[in-house]
Amino acid sequence: MTNRLFSFFKPLSIVAGALVMVFVFVLMSCGNNTTTAVKEENGLSDTTVFVAPDTATIPNDQFGEMVRYGRELILNSAKYIGPEGTAGHYLGNKMNCTNCHLDGGTRAFGFNFFSTHARYPQYRGRENKVLNLGERINNCVERPHNGTPLPLDSKEIIAMECYMRWLGAKVPVGGHVKGDEMPELEFPEREADVQKGGAIFAKECASCHGLTGSGVFRPDSSTYIYPPLWGEFSYQNGSSPSRVIKLAKFIKANMPDKKATWRKPYLTDEQAIDVAAFINDGEMHPRPQKKDRSVPDYADYKFKAIDYEAGPYVDSFTAHQHKYGPYKPIIKYHKDHNLPVIF
Repeated sequence: MTNRLFSFFKPLSIVAGALVMVFVFVLMSCGNNTTTAVKEENGLSDTTVFVAPDTATIPNDQFGEMVRYGRELILNSAKYIGPEGTAGHYLGNKMNCTNCHLDGGTRAFGFNFFSTHARYPQYRGRENKVLNLGERINNCVERPHNGTPLPLDSKEIIAMECYMRWLGAKVPVGGHVKGDEMPELEFPEREADVQKGGAIFAKECASCHGLTGSGVFRPDSSTYIYPPLWGEFSYQNGSSPSRVIKLAKFIKANMPDKKATWRKPYLTDEQAIDVAAFINDGEMHPRPQKKDRSVPDYADYKFKAIDYEAGPYVDSFTAHQHKYGPYKPIIKYHKDHNLPVIF
């Protein structure tokens, strides 16, 4: 481009026109406060990633008050609705929503809320029904937090909905924006190696989450600096983080903390899968079970995530392979039989 613009062999009019186009492009870029061009460093091409609005833009009115309270609930969930919460005792542990939905749900490729409000109500395969946003929030309260659902008309549920609406106000209804998904993984030909994952955990993860996976409390024990990854105060079996592929994608883009970014992952895809398998190995690392086990997950098997650890399945692969892989044969089977491939 530069050579073409400033070549002495090109007519001056072409040079002038090109410069005008560049100038207009710069002006347009400066006026766009919704997205930013970010250069990826993990082998992908340049892309445009959604940027959460500045909290200084939250309106100073009744709606803004609810947005601020909703943000507080996401950042400090245990304080307000935890086992010793000031607004009610709904959570079964002292983790905060931001432990999974990073930076208050504003980090690209970090289980964010960019397009959450825009896409609910939404059909959920695990529940086999359409959930509204309040029900989806309670889904997290019940599973990762091992808790009890809040009333759908409670101030807390409405406040979190307001926060998500404000955060994604510029997302088209029913739409997606770049960064609201998780990164792709290249699946190995083998199953996940729990032993390799354990070695990676000891080297890269234990300094924050502890060798026992129990996390690190704040000095007053009110909540965690780093959350537990297994044990009675961690997330339930059957919740999204308990699935190896789901957790591996999160790890790839964000972990180890302060070392990895979505632009430049620290672990390889295989390493992320191995350490996710180690964390979610139920024999080594027990965790809470779903409270109401009379209601099955994924009543319609074809919508079951392929890395969900418990059958029955729409295919003939074992529960062990569904959880640990190799995943490519399962994916191929689903594609060959026009079945959804859900991670």
